Amino acid sequence: MATTLDLTLLYLFAAVIGVVLCRLMKLPPMLGYLAVGVVIGPNALALAKDSAGVRYLAEFGVVFLMFVIGLEFNLPKLRSMKSLVFGLGLSQVGLTIVATVVGHLALASGLAYLGHDGGLLGWNINWQGAVALGGALAMSSTAIVVKMMADRLELESEHGRRVMGILLFQDLAVVPLLVLIPALGDSASELTRTLGLAALKAGALLAVLLAGGQKVMHWWLTLVARRKSDELFMLNLLLVTLGLAWLTEHFGLSLALGAFVAGMLIAETEYKHQVETDIRPFHDVLLGLFFITIGMKLDWHSLIDSWALVLLLSTLPVLFKLGLVTSLAKGFGATTGVALRTGLYLAQAGEFGFVLLSLATEQHLIPQHVESPLLAAMVMSMLITPLIIQYSDRIVMRVSSTDWLMQSLAMTKIASKAINTDRHVLICGYGRCGQNLARLLEQEGIPYMALDLDPDRVHQAAIAGQNVVFGDATRLQSLVAAGLSRASALVITYPDTASAKKILHLVREHAPTVPVAVRTIDDARLDALQAAGATVVVPEAIEGSLMLASQTLALVGIPIRRVIRLVQDQRVARYGLLRGYFHGADDDNEDEGELQRLASITLSTDAVCVGTSLSDCLDAKLPEVTLVSLRCASGRVLQPDADRTLEAGDTLVLSGRPRDLTRAERLLLKG
Repeated sequence: MATTLDLTLLYLFAAVIGVVLCRLMKLPPMLGYLAVGVVIGPNALALAKDSAGVRYLAEFGVVFLMFVIGLEFNLPKLRSMKSLVFGLGLSQVGLTIVATVVGHLALASGLAYLGHDGGLLGWNINWQGAVALGGALAMSSTAIVVKMMADRLELESEHGRRVMGILLFQDLAVVPLLVLIPALGDSASELTRTLGLAALKAGALLAVLLAGGQKVMHWWLTLVARRKSDELFMLNLLLVTLGLAWLTEHFGLSLALGAFVAGMLIAETEYKHQVETDIRPFHDVLLGLFFITIGMKLDWHSLIDSWALVLLLSTLPVLFKLGLVTSLAKGFGATTGVALRTGLYLAQAGEFGFVLLSLATEQHLIPQHVESPLLAAMVMSMLITPLIIQYSDRIVMRVSSTDWLMQSLAMTKIASKAINTDRHVLICGYGRCGQNLARLLEQEGIPYMALDLDPDRVHQAAIAGQNVVFGDATRLQSLVAAGLSRASALVITYPDTASAKKILHLVREHAPTVPVAVRTIDDARLDALQAAGATVVVPEAIEGSLMLASQTLALVGIPIRRVIRLVQDQRVARYGLLRGYFHGADDDNEDEGELQRLASITLSTDAVCVGTSLSDCLDAKLPEVTLVSLRCASGRVLQPDADRTLEAGDTLVLSGRPRDLTRAERLLLKG
């Protein structure tokens, strides 16, 4: 008899194995959770049972998923994308459900005419089940698609904005579907009453929460934050999320709706980003448990027996969604190439599809034996998504003969604005940093050309007479059309290392004499960017610290000329002294092995290096470590001098990578 601890360890071990394998194969972790769920489930190795306790715990994964969706749901973002969200997204979800129901009724009528009364493919699914199935099929995988678009730098592209608009509405549509599906099991009269009552409850609850809830939430979180306790803040965060989920459940609605509302309330406060970071571990772990329970429901025996049906269910919905999304995107003004890319990116099933399918099965709208083929088909459609997205450009080029023409027209538009410019500065990204740079260049009479992927920003700036065009700076065609070979300099104004490396590679291949300035958050990627070809890298953290230091020196009475000279000296030396920092427990561990740090080493009387110079005992063995400063035992700080004879009590401040600093300390103290 397996104990609770046995099952917990089993789930954790299976989850670790699944995620590691998916990481090695560069697949989303969600697929790993599903796979290990199949393996340990009752239909395979039978190591674990789909118990009620585990299912209830897994439901909290959906709760926290809806909470994160609520955090992303803010009115300014919704207003800026309203035509894509409520136009394109609503059409896609609504028509998918309608088409599923109509297809079911038509097929059922045809089978009945032929004397077969088995319903949809012999599954005995009524129209209510078809509605639930349509809702599940309407969903696409936010996790897979957004990650791949981010990796391909396509989030702000024409098709990327349409994909994000549809995904956002799909996420929002889950809320009413979670209320609708349980009500579909009632009779027609009872269904109307249940839905009406649910709408009334939801409306009243949302009105109360949203009318004064944001002010109360802001006041409460501020009160908690002032206690300066991470533990207290996390406890209150869990209390708010699960408390509102409990409240909506007791109103006859769903747990997920309360979590969604909690996310919405917190999204309007300044604590949103901290909350996203704090809630991530709960969200990821519990959602992983949910996907394991979904995988446990998959019966591979029935898949072997009905492999043709699984293949059919994997193909038809994908082709249908591809055609539907492409047609809708085209109808909403997209070019053929953009519309086809949008359809290719959204043709697969999604995470919420599993949630809705599981709920429909629990409500007996879809028979138990139907769930496994549907689950298998949904998983297969998600497995092929990375390949579809990877080869989407080739597919579009083959299918759409006009895509080349549209891209050529876009390049022609860029070239027409850049044709009369020479020795200009090419600005990649026209956000706040890019616009400030453009204003300074205008004041000095230096021509510039800016590329940006935000159509609203480009339109407004172009109307104002600024020299900016819509274009992707990570594409060679855009850079060439903007006059890369004639430019006096290129500036990457947004702190995206992956994008910057891609641009640097293109510049070094096609215009190696053009100097490139790159903006970055800190100096963690400085070496990588310089190795990629950056002439100048400007870390925001360093410049911010310099300005803070200069203002502090001025406040304490240091003459302004001396302040300016000190800051200038520090800028000259920043790639040595300022690149390091003293590491603390609250620092981020990302790239821990590569980030330059400072380390203070005090020499004891028995240190082997006492009586020798630093160059004799360290430089020859570890040239990567730099002496930043030296403090004598008397307290006097000396200028760095590697040839000075070291004495007991001296404190050396060294700069280098963590592993090099560790070796340096060992060499200095023990030899």
